[in-house]
Amino acid sequence: MEEGLGGEEYLFKVVLIGDSAVGKSNLLSRFARNEFDPNNKATIGVEFLTQELEIDGKMIKAQIWDTAGQERFRAVTSAYYRGAVGALIVYDISRKTTFESVKRWLDELTTHCETTVARMLVGNKCDLEDIRAVSMEDGKSLAEEEGLFFMETSALNSTNVQTAFEIVIREIYNNVSRKILNSDSYKAELSVNRVSLVKNGADSKGRMNLSCCGG
Repeated sequence: MEEGLGGEEYLFKVVLIGDSAVGKSNLLSRFARNEFDPNNKATIGVEFLTQELEIDGKMIKAQIWDTAGQERFRAVTSAYYRGAVGALIVYDISRKTTFESVKRWLDELTTHCETTVARMLVGNKCDLEDIRAVSMEDGKSLAEEEGLFFMETSALNSTNVQTAFEIVIREIYNNVSRKILNSDSYKAELSVNRVSLVKNGADSKGRMNLSCCGG
């Protein structure tokens, strides 16, 4: 998280992970630019786009990283998990092998991320209902088992894309807020404020001055 950067109060890094050709790049371009490219080429290495949104009056800048799904690039992309506070683990509902890879991607995420990560399981390409190979129930079941948010999306027709990203980003914000609230420095600040409030409201002998209404 960075504060005061060009007016943004928070900067969050989110990674998109999953097997090749599950639609990670199109999910990102649909969310950040509202675009879909049916001829999207496989991502080589890593690309990222930035999107801004407001949560609870705070300006959030989300930096979404699109990591290549191909096995041969895994060693290259592993460094890009560093600093991630959110992740969308994507599979293609029409290809069961991509769903079977989810646990491996979760293991990789756990290995490379040292902090709390807001995680969502995303069953993409829900527009391909006629050739569905992974049921929504299976997706929900795995998400519950692993403690993940879950949503089915379609980058093609925009179904749930905005919602999926926003849920992850809001959860990151909630995690960060909780962390700040539970931090020693925040608690110390609260204590100082409580003491100063008492001092400000006391007379010279240390007694509290209470004003009564309707007296």
